[in-house]
Amino acid sequence: MVKVKICGITNPEDAKLSVKSGCDALGFVFYKKSPRYIAPEQAVKIIKMMPSEIIKIGVFANAREKTIRRIADFCGLDALQFHGSESPEFCRRFPDKKIIKAFRVKDKSSLKKVLKYKVFAFLFDTFSKAKIGGTGEKFDWNLVRHIDGITRPVFLSGGLNERNVAKAVKAVHPAWVDACTSLECSPGRKNHAKVKRFICAAKKC
Repeated sequence: MVKVKICGITNPEDAKLSVKSGCDALGFVFYKKSPRYIAPEQAVKIIKMMPSEIIKIGVFANAREKTIRRIADFCGLDALQFHGSESPEFCRRFPDKKIIKAFRVKDKSSLKKVLKYKVFAFLFDTFSKAKIGGTGEKFDWNLVRHIDGITRPVFLSGGLNERNVAKAVKAVHPAWVDACTSLECSPGRKNHAKVKRFICAAKKC
């Protein structure tokens, strides 16, 4: 069964609802330019409320190594998601952490460097000139269906919602699906009914 990550968590209510609805991971955005940014001091309060089996993922974009390590240790993060232009060499600086490297997919050329990254998992999201993530728009899933040589888990993101997630899982067979913008009533605030329906649709409950 596919696992579900609910990203862009900014408050305890959304985190608790997501966990109660059956998610497997929560994403906390530590990129200050994002409308879903959460300060580490707020994130750690939420993380301490969550069951140990829920994976807590910190999302970063072109942050300094020192900053990433400080936040990861302070918050007790289980995995780090790099959503910027981090190089394979940069990702290798964190051998003690599970690294999820995000790729913003525009066309086939967007995926040329994927296999150079020796990381825990790959995340495929929609390309946008204006935003690093959180576009709420999907990309052509066919571009990632047959990437030769991928042996690591795949997170599928970008415009997934209760209506298309089952189709996405069938088309791409990802290990994880990841949603944020499509589940919101406003940036950083989840629509609880949509969260429940999304997780149910993904897990076919």
